[in-house]
Parts: sequence; C-alpha cells; structure tokens
Amino acid sequence: MNKIIPLSLMATAFLGADDIQLAPINIESTLITQVSQNAQVSADLAQALSTSVPSIDMSRRSGIANDIYIRGQKRDNISVEVDGTKVQGACPNRMDPPISHILSNQIESIEVIEGPYDVTNFGTLSGGVIIKTKQPKKGFHGEANLGYGTFNYKKAGVSLNGGNDIVRVLISGSSESSEQYKDGNGDRLSDQIDNYVAKNPNLIGGKFDPRLKPDKQDMKAYQKESLMTKVFVNVTDEQELRLGYTKNNSEDVLYPNSKMDADYDISNIYSVEYDIKNINDFYKNINLQYYYSDVDHPMDTSNRMSSLSPVGVMTNHLKTTMEGLKLKNNFDIDSYKLLLGLDASERTWDGSYYRNSKPLMGGRKSIDDALTTNKSVFAKLDKSFNSFSLSLGARYDSTEITNATLNSNDYTALSTNIMSTYNLNRDNKIFLGVGQASRVPDARELYFRGSDGKLKGSSHLEQTTNTEIDFGYETDNDDFKLKLKGFYSTLHDYIYYQKQANGTNISKNNFKNIDASVYGAELSSTYYVSDTVALDLGASYKRGEKDKALSGQSNKNLADIAPLRGNLALSYEYKKDSIAMIELQASDRWSEYDSDNGEQELGAWAVLNLKVKHAVNKNFDFTIGANNLLDETYAISNTYSDLVLLTGGATDVMLVNEVGRYIYTNLTFKF
Repeated sequence: MNKIIPLSLMATAFLGADDIQLAPINIESTLITQVSQNAQVSADLAQALSTSVPSIDMSRRSGIANDIYIRGQKRDNISVEVDGTKVQGACPNRMDPPISHILSNQIESIEVIEGPYDVTNFGTLSGGVIIKTKQPKKGFHGEANLGYGTFNYKKAGVSLNGGNDIVRVLISGSSESSEQYKDGNGDRLSDQIDNYVAKNPNLIGGKFDPRLKPDKQDMKAYQKESLMTKVFVNVTDEQELRLGYTKNNSEDVLYPNSKMDADYDISNIYSVEYDIKNINDFYKNINLQYYYSDVDHPMDTSNRMSSLSPVGVMTNHLKTTMEGLKLKNNFDIDSYKLLLGLDASERTWDGSYYRNSKPLMGGRKSIDDALTTNKSVFAKLDKSFNSFSLSLGARYDSTEITNATLNSNDYTALSTNIMSTYNLNRDNKIFLGVGQASRVPDARELYFRGSDGKLKGSSHLEQTTNTEIDFGYETDNDDFKLKLKGFYSTLHDYIYYQKQANGTNISKNNFKNIDASVYGAELSSTYYVSDTVALDLGASYKRGEKDKALSGQSNKNLADIAPLRGNLALSYEYKKDSIAMIELQASDRWSEYDSDNGEQELGAWAVLNLKVKHAVNKNFDFTIGANNLLDETYAISNTYSDLVLLTGGATDVMLVNEVGRYIYTNLTFKF
C-alpha cells in the first residue's frame, strides 16, 4: 500500500461526494491533492472538504452549494481563492458561497489554511481555502465520468486537454442534477417543510406560507452545469501567458428552511496571468495577474404557497462583481526565500426587491450600490537553519467601503505572523506559530435592508482582528503517522449577529462588534496495519465564548462552534489502485450553543459508510458505495440567526436533516 495514505483518504460525503487525498502537509495548512482524479458523484466541494479535513465543518443549506466553517469561522472570516482569483457570492443568505462556484471534478489540489497565516490574500482572518484547478498538458489527454445515485442523482462530466511546447488548451464541462433527497425518516425536503409547518401552524395564513405549492412538491433539488477553459502560451522558454474562464450555472435550487429559493445562480470567472521565471540568479519569478468575476443571483418565493397570496411573488435580485490585480515577486537571496507583492481589488454589490417582477415601492434596495476597494502590500520570508525553519509574513491593507445612501467607512490594518518548526529527528517535529490578521465588514453587515426598508446592517462597524497561537507535534514513519495541533484565538471587535428578543429578526442594527475567543485541538493519524491495510483516525474539538453576553442576553456561547467530531476508517488495497473501505463518522451532542441568537441543541449521531473503488485497468475504474448505510436521521448544521431561516417562534427554528441511506456508483474513463 502507498504509505502516504492519510486521514480520510477513503472518506466520502453524505451525498456521495468526492473522496480526496491528503498530501504531506505544511505546518500551518493542509494540502489536499488528486481532487479531480478522485472525483466521485457530487460537485459540492463543501461536502468533500468537511469529511476530509478535521478543522472543517459543513453548513447544510440544500442538496448543493453548501458552505464551510474552518474552526467555527465562516463567511468573510475565511478567504477563498481559485487559481489566484477571488469570487464572492451575491446572496446575503449564503445560498451561493464562494466555494460553490467551483466544482470538485475541476480541481487538482486544495490548500486549507488554518489560522491567520496567509498574507497573500485579502481577509484571511481565521483561515482560507486556496484552490488550484486542473492545468493543460502537452500531448492529448481526456477523462469522462458518469455518476448515478439514489434520489435520481445524475452526473456527466468530460475533460479534454492537450497541446505542444508552444500552446496548451484545456476544456472541462459537467452537468448534474438530483431529485430531493430523503432523510432517515424517509422525508423529502418538501416533507421536512410540511412537518415543520405542522408543528408551527402559526406560519400559515396572511401573506406568508413557506410550504411548496402542490405543483412544486416534486420539484428537483437542483440542476447544475459548469464549463472551464484554459489556454497557456509559452512566449519563451521562461515566459508564459495563461488565460482562464470558468462559468457556473445553477438553476431551481431548493432551500428548504429558507423563505426563498434560488431561481438561478450564474457566475463567470476570468483570469489573465503572465509569469516569468529565472530572471537572474536571485530574482526567481515575477507573476502578474488580472481577474474579474461576477455573480447574478435572484432568490424568490415562486415555489412557495405564499406566492399565491395577494402579495404574490417576492424577489430579492442581487449581483456582485470582483475585480483584482496582483503582483508577486520571488527572490532567492543566499539561503533566504523572499516573496514581495502588491494586491488591489474592487468589489461591487447591489440588490433590489421586486414584487411580481416589478420594483418594490418604486425601487426598494436590499444593498444599495456598495463598493469595497482594497489596496495592499505583502511580504513573506522563509529561512531554514539545519533542523530549525522559520517563516515570517506581513501584510498592510487600506480599505474603503461606500454605498449610495449611508456613510462610508475607511479601514487600515497591519497583519503579521511567524511560524517556526523544529525537527527533533528524521520522523518527529514540533511547531509553533503566532499570527494576527484583520478583516473588514462586508456590505451586508454594514448596509443591508429588509424588504420593509428597515436597516439590518450596522453602518459603523469596526473591523475584526484575530490574534492566534498554534502549536503541535507531528510524526511520520513507516508504521505510523500522527499530527496533533492545538490553537487559541482571541477575536477583537468580532462581527456578531444579535437576534431581536421577540424573534422577528427585523430590528435595526442587528450586527454588533464583540470580543470573543475560540480554542481547540485537531488530530489526524494513520496506522499502517500491513502493506495493504490502513486505519485512519481524525477528530476535532473546539469551544467558542464571548467575553461577555450581548446586551439584554445571558448566553456567552459563541455560535457556529460544532462539538467534538471524528471519523474512523479502515481501508484495504486489495490490488493496485483498487481499495475497499468501511468508515464510521460520528459527532457528540451539540450541547454548548447560543440559544439567545437562534441556535438549539442537536443530538449526537453516528453514520456508517462503505465503498469499493475498483481499477479495471489504467484507463477505466468504477466505484460503488453506500453512505449512511443504517439510514440514520440526524442534523449537522445549527440555526444561528445570521442566516434568515424559517422560524415559528423565538426558540423554534427549522433544522434541515441530512441525507438518509444513499447508494451510488461512478464510472471513470481516461486516456
């Protein structure tokens, strides 16, 4: 067996998502490789990551386009970069998080930053995800895969690339769809809505009824298509021009515990990059990249019974763009490696409410032409001293945020970090890191208004600053591999959502600056039972606390902090590239939660997954598997009020149950 198999090599997400392989990891991050090669039966990257990296949890919103937390941090507290570009979701309710705009079968590798240790990206407060997609190669290569699963899940994807020493081209496309999945009770997403309304009959009547209309009860959960193209041109032996374009299109996405569904979600990502290598003996590389992305996202009530009321169909149509320019310079000066860079970006965000396709109240805005402009300079220095290595990073940001009607905000921040590693011997090392980073509020937190015109944002928010220490131990030998990591994070002026006391969530200035802390530990290990059998174990634990309860509240627990979770997987490589796996995933009871701001207690759960991946030959393999084999009913995502979810009262918010027993197969042909 290949003994770099780490934690969760065989892990599959609950809806039959990708199994993804972890490579040897950096101290401050986790590197995941062979993502596209191991893509299985779902494009949803959030599901694959949450079952493969101990520090990551998933926020379940739908059958697709789910969000992630890194150590309990989400939204703008973590950054997402795709091939050097930035894309932001347009939906203030996270129906289209940044990670949803790239598909798992397009990805070559992912680096998960854990902590404030990335100075190259704007807004890496508590973590980040750096995604590298497939690159065009010389010659002619291709891959096709077909997937089918329970609930009429269908996927078809194809990737072609090739070229010569001068030009290389890649084209990759995919399409997938699924009916509504059923939970362990046999309830579809529409049934979960009906069950919730039956317990909260006060939701029916007047202008609001969240149930699906009779002709929509059997609607699909989603339909999704994607296209990625790249052209690389070798101008000289040391200079390369790289052009890229990615289009993502999702339609009719059902969000069961939200008031609206996504009519469609369309994103475009453009990139132009010029790279020069080996300029001289110490000036090793210069890279200049321009990118532009846009997202068009209308969400509405057209699927819901409320659209049959006199109010009709309500729509919140939002659009956002990201435009950026980044310059990186790499130097080798004696034994020092130095990175110097400049980074500038501009984000627009605009949204309007409509009633029956006509502007509400003559043009009522949800976000009124918000513009976020950032300019920064960054540097990173790496040096090794025999058994000791040191990395220093710094970034200075200047940011201005404006909108059409409310006050402007200016922010400056200096982010710094130091990471050190000491090799005790060939197999064992310890590490220690200290970092500080900041992130500015976004336009939703500052300027967002409800359909009634009331301001929900807080237009004078301060930026959040995270000061963190990370420490740990790692060993890697022929028989055993283990990494144990602890962290303690203090969050100053943390941006937090305060729920109105009566549960209506429509008061002014819902967002507050508070001080808080998050701490925890993560474990990943592999024991090689034999050359063909490996036992993988992973676990994470974290706690989050406010320094003091919010005004009028008493609960000091921080929201979004999932309890102790882990997985145990036994894998058997019965022939080359053919593996059978049995896996147990489990979570403790969610007993520490912020009840004052919408969260609730969730029960403990455990699910059993089985999978066999069989390589017929080097060109063809197939996978069969079963997730949640025992058909358990459980929920992994809590109900913090920063998401607008269905609520029948101050303490009763609708949960979404996870997928029940799911059986799938996937066929892959490559040449």
